[in-house]
Parts: sequence; structure tokens; C-alpha cells
Amino acid sequence: MKTVFAWHRPLMTVAALMVLSTAVSLIGLIVDPRQVTGMDAWAKPLKFSLSILLYGVTWAWLIAHLPRWRRIAHAAGTVIAVALIVEQVLIVAAAAAGTTSHFNVSTPLASAIWGVMAVSITTLYVCTFLTTIAVFFLRLPTRSTTLAVRAGAIIALAGMGLAYLMTGPTASQLADFRGIAGAHTVGLADGGPGLPVLGWSTVGGDLRIPHFVGMHALQLLPLFAVLLGWLGRRWSLLADDRVRTRLVVVATVVYAATVALVTAQALAGQSIVRPDGPYLAAGWAIAVAGLIAAALVVAVRPRPRIHLTPA
Repeated sequence: MKTVFAWHRPLMTVAALMVLSTAVSLIGLIVDPRQVTGMDAWAKPLKFSLSILLYGVTWAWLIAHLPRWRRIAHAAGTVIAVALIVEQVLIVAAAAAGTTSHFNVSTPLASAIWGVMAVSITTLYVCTFLTTIAVFFLRLPTRSTTLAVRAGAIIALAGMGLAYLMTGPTASQLADFRGIAGAHTVGLADGGPGLPVLGWSTVGGDLRIPHFVGMHALQLLPLFAVLLGWLGRRWSLLADDRVRTRLVVVATVVYAATVALVTAQALAGQSIVRPDGPYLAAGWAIAVAGLIAAALVVAVRPRPRIHLTPA
């Protein structure tokens, strides 16, 4: 069995650096009272540190266990590691300077920094696309976990791509340009009331929500499959991996539908904490349909496997 040191080392190095970045960000939150676009200056580096930590550890494990395309995936993972470090260094530097890191084109220096970040993000996306293809050659001990990893990788790639919806200048920015081209919030300027720590807008649509939810499918769906496997050893209804695989399919459909819903809700300019109309109805429909489908999967047991022995 591979030890942690046999995992993709550049990405594990990034994970270690993110632990340090998390500590620095927490200290910054305590000692630095400045705010940037309505949030504590060090909240953004903290969120990115934790997200990159999860991303790095997940891909470090997956790449190290690939049966095929390992060399290509390893090279892509190394490029990803460099891109992540560049991205986080610039985010931390912007927090230390008390300014925004994303969408800032107010000065030649700020434009150059945002350009570097845009290149690193695009490079990250392309390399993640390659590693996502490679994941389809990975076979884990059970079909349920294998499916969860593959589905999680695809949804995570889509969630990462949703970040590009934030990069275009808004109509209000074009009408009154003040050095910012792009926004997290739809229908309102960034910096209004938001959820604690996360900062997601509570008064308008926020594209960070589908981006975040989509990206972390790569952690949540496999964890769901692992949880089902653990329950299967204690609960006979889940002992058959065919049942667990079907539940993973249900979870994947529900997760993908949720990402689509929160994306549409954000683009409509509706706050995540005040859903109404078709978005509220769609949310309830997804939840109820998912519960009914899961109940049917558990209730309708698959036929026992027939093992033939030679005469």
C-alpha cells in the first residue's frame, strides 16, 4: 500500500503550504481589522487556503493511484501545483496590501497581476481536464466508489469552469468604469451583506456558490460512497455494492441538479438565502425526488448473484 509520501509530491507540498497559509490567514483575521469589498481582508486567503488544501490532497492521491496515464497526469499535477502556488501567493499579497486580488485592473501593476492570475487559472483548468480524463482509468475496490470518484471529477471540472462567469465586466461597470472588471455578485456590486466567513451575498445572486458547490463534488461524492461502504458492513440493506452504486447514481443526479439550480439562481440575481418562485419549487422537487429515488433503491433489492460451479 502506498504511503502518503508516495502520493504526488508537488501537490502534497502545496497542501503543506496551504496549512501554513491557513495559519497566516487566521492570524491576519485576528490582528488586521481592514476590510476589502465588505469582508475581512484575510477571509479570502483563508477560504482559498482550505479549498486548495482539499483539492491538492485529493488529486495527489488520485494521480498516485492511476493505472494508466500516470506520467501525463503526474506532469499535469505538477503544473497544477505551480499554478496553485502562484494563485495563492498573489491572493495573500493582495490581502496584505489591503486590496482586492480578482478583477482588479485599476493600475498597470494590478492589471498585470490579474493577467498572471487569469493565466494560472486557465492553466489549472486545462491540466485538471487532463487529470479528469485520466481518472476514468482508475478502478477502486468497489464500483460505487469508482463511480463516485469519476462523477465527482466531472462535476468538479464543471464547477471550476463556472468561475469564468464572474470574469466579464458587468453593465454597471461598463457604464461607470472604476478599475474593476468582473464580479461575484449578480445584479449588485460586490461588498454588500453576506454570509459569515463565506461572504456569499444575502441580497443578490452570487456566482461563487455554484463554483464552490461544483468544485467540491470531488470530495463529497466519494465521501458519500465511502460512508455507504461503512454502513454496508453494518446494515444488510446496503451490503450489496449494486445497491450502493445505485445510490451513488441518485446522489450524482441530485448533486448535478443542485449545481445547475444554484447557477440559474445566481444568474437570476436571487440570493441563496431567499429562494422563491421556480427556484424554491425546483429545490424542493430535487430534494423530494432524490429521497424517493433513494428509498426505491433500498426497497427494491437486486436479485442475488448466481454462482455456477463446473460439474
